[in-house]
Amino acid sequence: MKRLAFAGTVFAALAAPTLAQNQQVKPPIAVYWMSVETHGGMGIAVPAGLGGIMPPGMQGGRRLKLELGSAQSASGEPRANHAIPPGLSMGPSLPLLTPQTERAQGRAQPQSDGRFEQPKGRMLIYWGCGEAIRAGQPVIVDFANLNPQDAAKAFQSRGVARPRGPALGQNRTYGDWPNRENSTAVPGNASLVGDHVVAGNYSPDIRFAVTERHDFMAPVAFDPVQKAPGGAYLVKWQSIPTAIGYFATAIGQGEAQNDMVMWSSSEVKEMGQALMDYLPPAEVQRLIKEKVVMTPQTTECAVPAGIFRKDGAMLNFIGYGDELNVVHPPRPKDPRQAWEQQYVVKVRLKSTGMTMLAEGDAGSRIRGSTRDDTSSQQSEERRTPATPGPADAVKEGVNILRGIFGR
Repeated sequence: MKRLAFAGTVFAALAAPTLAQNQQVKPPIAVYWMSVETHGGMGIAVPAGLGGIMPPGMQGGRRLKLELGSAQSASGEPRANHAIPPGLSMGPSLPLLTPQTERAQGRAQPQSDGRFEQPKGRMLIYWGCGEAIRAGQPVIVDFANLNPQDAAKAFQSRGVARPRGPALGQNRTYGDWPNRENSTAVPGNASLVGDHVVAGNYSPDIRFAVTERHDFMAPVAFDPVQKAPGGAYLVKWQSIPTAIGYFATAIGQGEAQNDMVMWSSSEVKEMGQALMDYLPPAEVQRLIKEKVVMTPQTTECAVPAGIFRKDGAMLNFIGYGDELNVVHPPRPKDPRQAWEQQYVVKVRLKSTGMTMLAEGDAGSRIRGSTRDDTSSQQSEERRTPATPGPADAVKEGVNILRGIFGR
């Protein structure tokens, strides 16, 4: 009898996952995403009077993006509002508006003569924290003799599994914030902690709560950059309490006038541009195991000596945060009962910052040629990056080169 009872228990345990897999799951009516960023700005002392003219990507602050997608049509004009907790200090609610699409009819399109201007110069790719350049580096891409296949290999970046969020044209009805009617700046002391309610005429009411774990992350705070005796840049930062991993890239000029240098903190070859964005926690953990992303205990990284020609290279930095994921109603315990989801909520977090690779106070000199072409411009990308093809690789390399040298 004991053997029979034991066998029955084992069978039930093995059968449970199979039954759960056979459970009917109906996709949610509404999907709501909150993208929450703390941007530390330049991470250097800005001279008095220049703060107002700093490009947006170089200014620090808290940023918020709200997106609601629904499988239902609106009853009349689409409208929705997000009732926010008092700690956000932005009023009782934020309106979610459907973006207006402009008609392309009647607009003259710019004509192209079909000629391709071959870029000049080279791209030198380095990676890894440490005071010395490692064997096998750099990987060099010569734009004067650009081979699409070689470029695709040089610019290759790891694919990252990202879910697709709400988007105009993807969902039957869509609304977002900030928008044309309300784009209020998020206060520096804003907090998301508390109860949230999203209500509108094209989705079920969405209710969820945010705790301190999923509030705005602490800003990136760098110590003054120092140089090691051998010439490496010693970059140190304060630990971010809720960070689950870190990653950094740097870009600047090489020894030759037309040489552009790319470096990443990855221990293995990685361009890193696709990683300067929100990443799911599971992907962060995978990339830590693959020695691409730094652990949350890491607080320093040396950029090897001899990579950049002079002070003034720009370092971009990201601390990845945890995610809050809510599904309503919860999955029924009875696998024979269909799981009819009403809504899902995702709150994703990151903390970003920039600093110049220049020793001590030298970093406070603002150079007009420095640009931020990574963090802020990529923050709304939702698609899962695939391994770039030759044409994509060439285009990416040319765009990066032109961005740095102003061509």
